[in-house]
Amino acid sequence: MDLFNQPLKHQPESMDLFSQPELAGTPLAEKLRPALPDDILGQSAAGHHLKRIRQGGHPSSLILWGPPGSGKTSYARALMAELSSGQNSTPNSTRTSKLNCQSRFGNATDLGAKDLREIGQKAQYDRKAYQIQTVLFVDEIHRLNKSQQDVLLPFLESGDLILIGATTENPSYELNRAVLSRCQLIVFERLTNETLKKLVSKAFAKLNLSAESVLTANAQSSLIDFADGDARKLLGFIENISSYWGSSKNTPENTPEALSELDIQKIVGALALGYDRDGDQHFDLLSALIKSVRGSDADAGLYYLARMLKGGEPPLIIARRLVVLASEDIGNADPRALSVAIAGAQAVELVGLPECSINLAQVITYMASAPKSNRSYLGLRKAEQLVEARGSLKVPLPLRSSKTQAMKGLGYGAGYIYPHDCPKGFSHQSYLPEELKGTEIYSPSERGFEKQISEFKKWIKS
Repeated sequence: MDLFNQPLKHQPESMDLFSQPELAGTPLAEKLRPALPDDILGQSAAGHHLKRIRQGGHPSSLILWGPPGSGKTSYARALMAELSSGQNSTPNSTRTSKLNCQSRFGNATDLGAKDLREIGQKAQYDRKAYQIQTVLFVDEIHRLNKSQQDVLLPFLESGDLILIGATTENPSYELNRAVLSRCQLIVFERLTNETLKKLVSKAFAKLNLSAESVLTANAQSSLIDFADGDARKLLGFIENISSYWGSSKNTPENTPEALSELDIQKIVGALALGYDRDGDQHFDLLSALIKSVRGSDADAGLYYLARMLKGGEPPLIIARRLVVLASEDIGNADPRALSVAIAGAQAVELVGLPECSINLAQVITYMASAPKSNRSYLGLRKAEQLVEARGSLKVPLPLRSSKTQAMKGLGYGAGYIYPHDCPKGFSHQSYLPEELKGTEIYSPSERGFEKQISEFKKWIKS
C-alpha cells in the first residue's frame, strides 16, 4: 500500500493518480471519463450535491450507490480533484471548499484492516500537523467486511477522514449502520436512452468518426438498448464497432457504409442483462413478480419471470415463492392454485431449464387470473396475535385427549360430541378456549370458492 504512505506534498500534486497522460491501449471508457463534476451525464442527485458544496457547504462523507456504468467512480474522481485544488471547476467561480484537501484512492478488494488503519492514522496526523483534510475514495466499498468498516469509524467520527464509497449493492444491506449514518447517500440512476444517445455522439467524435456515418438510426437505437443503461458497456461496444467498421467496410474497394441493426447484433452478441442473484436485482425483481401476480397482471408476471430467468435466477427459488403466494394471496378463493403451484415446483425439479420456464409461465398465468383472497393468511396472523396476547389458554376438557384411564378420570374428553353422529354433520359445541368463545378468526371473502365457504359459515351459525 505504498500509494497511501508517500510523503505528503503540496496540492494539487497529490492528484497525479488522476492526471496521468493517456497511455496506448487506454479503453475508450477511460479516455472519455469526465474530468469535471459538471460533465457527469444524467445524474441530478450528484448535481444537487455539487451545488451545495460549491455554495460553501462542508464536504461530507458520501456513499454513491447505483448500477454499473452510471458514473459513480467518475463523479468521485472529478469531485476529489476539485476538492484537492480547492477551486470551482467553472470560470469566474468561488472557492469550492475552505478545506485544503488531499486525495487517496483504493479498491475494497485491495484494502485490509491494517491498510485502512494506516490511512486513517496518517489522515489524522496530516490534519493536525498541516491542516490538510484527507479524502479517501473506496471503490466497491460493499466488499469491505464489517470489521474493516469498523476501522474507519473513529476517523469518520473525528472528521480526520472524508470517505467517498461507491457501490452497486444496497448500502442498507452491505454497510454497517454506524458507517452509513455518518455518510450522505447519493443514488445514481440507470442512464436513460437519451443520455446514452448523447454519449454515442461524444464517443464517435473522440474516435474522429461520425455516429451517423458508422451506424444507421435503427442501429444506434439497437446499440443503446444493448447497453442497458450502462455507459461503460456502451463505450466498449463502440470500440468493437469502430474496429469492425474500419476493417470490413472502409476499404479502398468499398465506399464506407453505415452498419445496420443486424450488423450490431452480430458484433455485440446476446444482450447480457444486469442481474445479481444475491443483491438488489434479485429482491426487486422477485418482489415485482409477486406483486404483479397478486395484482392479477399476468403480462407483468411473465415479463419479470423472463427477466429473472435471463439473469440466471434459479427457477426453483421462483417456484417456491409461488407456492407461498398460492396460499397467502389466493387461498380458498381458488384452492386449486396451491395444487398448481406445487405441481409447478415439482415440474421444475423434474424437467429443469430451459423447458421448466414453460411450467412456471403456466403457474404464473393461472395464479394471476385466479380470484384473490388473503383471508386465511389474515386469519393466521390474528390467531398468532391472540396467542401472544392471551398466552396459553386452557384447552376445553371435551377436546382433550383421553387415551389413558387417568385422563378420563380427570374429565378429559367428557362431553365431546362426534359431528358425524349428528344429522347435519356438525354440532354446536364450542372448540375455542372459554376466554375466546365466539371470536371469529377466519372471515372468508365473497370471491371465488371462498364465497361458498362464507355461505357455509352463515348456514352453520343459523
